[in-house]
Amino acid sequence: MSASLQRVMSPLTSILLAVVGLFLLGGGGYLLVLGGSWFYALMGLVMLAAAGVSFRNPLLGARLYAVLLLVATIWSVFEVGFDIWGLEVRLFTLVGIAAWMLLPWVWRTGQTWVSDKRELLGSAVIAMVAIIASCFTSYSINGTLPADRMAATNQSDLTAKDTPDADWPAYGRTVGGDRYSPLAQITPANVSNLKRAWVTRTGDVQKADEGVVAGPDQGHEFNLEVTPIKVDDTLYLCTPHNWVMALDAKTGKVKWKFDPKPAAEDLAANVYLACRGVSYYKAPDDYTAPDGSKACQKRIFSPVGDVRLLAVDAETGKPCEDFGEHGFISLRQYLGHVPHGFHFVTSPPLVVKDRVVLGGWIFDNQANFEPSGAIRAFNPINGEIEWAWDAGHNPENWKPGPNDELTRDTPNAWGVYTADPELGLLYLPMGNAPPDNWGGSRRSFDDATSSATIALDIETGERRWTFQTVHHDLWDMDLAIGPSMVDLPGPNGENIPALIQSTKRGEFFVLDRRTGKPVPGYPVEERPVPTAGVAADDHVSPTQPFAVGLPSLTPPDLKESDMWGATLLDQMICRIQFRQSAYEGQFTPPHVGKTTIVYPAFYGVVDWQGASIDPQRKLLIANASYLPFRIRLEKRQKAENAGILPKWNGQGDKPEAKGDALSVSPDYGTPYIAYTSPWLNPLQIPCKGPVWGKITAIDLVTKKIVWQHPVGTTRDTGPFRTHNNLPLPTGMYNIGGSVLTKGGVSFMGATADDYLRGFDMSNGKVIWQDRLPAGGQATPMSYQIDGKQYVVIAAGGHGGLGTRSGDYIIAYSLNGDQSAAAH
Repeated sequence: MSASLQRVMSPLTSILLAVVGLFLLGGGGYLLVLGGSWFYALMGLVMLAAAGVSFRNPLLGARLYAVLLLVATIWSVFEVGFDIWGLEVRLFTLVGIAAWMLLPWVWRTGQTWVSDKRELLGSAVIAMVAIIASCFTSYSINGTLPADRMAATNQSDLTAKDTPDADWPAYGRTVGGDRYSPLAQITPANVSNLKRAWVTRTGDVQKADEGVVAGPDQGHEFNLEVTPIKVDDTLYLCTPHNWVMALDAKTGKVKWKFDPKPAAEDLAANVYLACRGVSYYKAPDDYTAPDGSKACQKRIFSPVGDVRLLAVDAETGKPCEDFGEHGFISLRQYLGHVPHGFHFVTSPPLVVKDRVVLGGWIFDNQANFEPSGAIRAFNPINGEIEWAWDAGHNPENWKPGPNDELTRDTPNAWGVYTADPELGLLYLPMGNAPPDNWGGSRRSFDDATSSATIALDIETGERRWTFQTVHHDLWDMDLAIGPSMVDLPGPNGENIPALIQSTKRGEFFVLDRRTGKPVPGYPVEERPVPTAGVAADDHVSPTQPFAVGLPSLTPPDLKESDMWGATLLDQMICRIQFRQSAYEGQFTPPHVGKTTIVYPAFYGVVDWQGASIDPQRKLLIANASYLPFRIRLEKRQKAENAGILPKWNGQGDKPEAKGDALSVSPDYGTPYIAYTSPWLNPLQIPCKGPVWGKITAIDLVTKKIVWQHPVGTTRDTGPFRTHNNLPLPTGMYNIGGSVLTKGGVSFMGATADDYLRGFDMSNGKVIWQDRLPAGGQATPMSYQIDGKQYVVIAAGGHGGLGTRSGDYIIAYSLNGDQSAAAH
């Protein structure tokens, strides 16, 4: 290589190394002052020394760097062991620099390459051996459900009573919400033959101004999260803009489509554009429509984004004239003033025992005088209100009159509800009284009902029992989905009607669904939690409930050594941020004026998809995500005085904020505003390293994890939210659940790498997968028609996860169906 090239590259290398060293020394020194690791300051100091001496003595500079790399390797293994993701972020940057220095024209002394580079080469080889050795580390729990348990498919399944095996007539197949199909045509032995049977495009696509939400108060998340239902020969579903559609279950051909044309001002204000599903109701045999026909004897109920509920004829898609006003009822009634965007429904209503029951989403973190979170039940024929459950009213269950208003700012229940028709009970997954992160103005009935599973009498709305999963919740750990029903063996051989409530924390509470008490053998403990640092005008509970009967998916508390990044440099920034933040583990109270780390955070561990339960094999399968968030409370007066955040008393629509206040939770009516965001470093890389997504099977009888594996790759999630990356097996963030089948195959498409996967339920191994044309952030379902089993998923992406957007409904069957065209 020419001497002229060496004269340019050698000093340039010294300068670049000096820049990196200076950055590490400065940041590492600050980290040391904060009580953090000494490693980065030491590395920076040695790098600067190596860069300095290299101008006069390149050989000495190379040897200094070789020592640095050797020490870094030893320290990295000591700190994280042979963990590939831990070693990768610590060593790859340093090994990359070493690889550059090993080039023939960098830092040469005129001797042979071997004599110049042998120490550096040796250190690089040792570092690479450590990294390669760590590649064989397993992040799985490998186990197998015994063959006799896999074959146990004839046990009690009371929640599926009167539900045809071939159908999927409710969001969770049954109103008990187990998400289990009793079909067995698709098995681990033949799932490799599963192919697309048909693909249908709904036509409802993301618009130019709909995409990723940059903060709690900005933009529109366009999310195709729907799980279709199937009754007889038809699939029914809704789209993000609230179209309701019917598809031929065999071919995917659109039978009818109805656009309720939600008011533009409401959709423009709604920060989420999503509809997770519709509900089915069949009127009694003697039903006749107002015109004397049987129209609308079978009807589909669907939420509309402008705060209405719609009923259409399941056969034709035409609105049911006898329901409310020409097929619609306004959900604004009884709520008083509802600013645009402050109330809408994303989940299908619960239809059971001649009641249509729903609550809805209340705009998080806007004020402490928001609309009521009350739950209402309507008559499925005429749409008249049957009862309201209002935690702030005496009595709680009552029938409001035309001019009555339900109590404002009460906890709401926005997820899918579940029920036990035999017991006559419905189960509510409760949220919080707004706002989430400051509870100083909450009333006693707010605290008594927030973040709790509550059982109501289906016919009257009377509260039967309450089980609270978080006391005085300041972390938005509300319950995102109703519990799943399952019958469990009791201590004396009897069947105990139980429910399992999943949580964002990753806990699974096992309760007797008759009483709300923990099932014997599945205890709940109150444990002390951090209390220091809470706002002076608020309080925290000194203990919180922990489900100790079943294994928890709650992650361990964070340590500084858990911090991650794309390089050693941005990882150091994360370590600095960790030391700067308030964090004493789970339930660290939000601090005023200081950033608080919230982990697990309010996007789950387990979010609105919940867990799925095989009621025959007594097996629970859940997918989980792991991403910390950060929150900081600040006095609102400063932002209002600066004109960034306008004042508001709740009259009219909320005024537009300015500048960075768009990403602030304004919390009107309280002394504070809140800054909340996922914890990402300047490269938009998570500060908490992999594994980011897991799928786990828990044996409900032995109460142990059967198997657990990372799920998903980084293929479609790169730095700065790009969609191109190496498919690293990190496990991936996921939104959407699983369908379990009697055939022993589970299907899930929730991960951010755009695959639908089939898992062997006995051991959790991926035995089939298909690349989706858009994100599959929805829960699949399965049904049978003409003797053939199908698996269906909606693939349309998720604005929050940043997956590819689309409008696809995709069905799979064994060997596909080449005669069915795409629609």
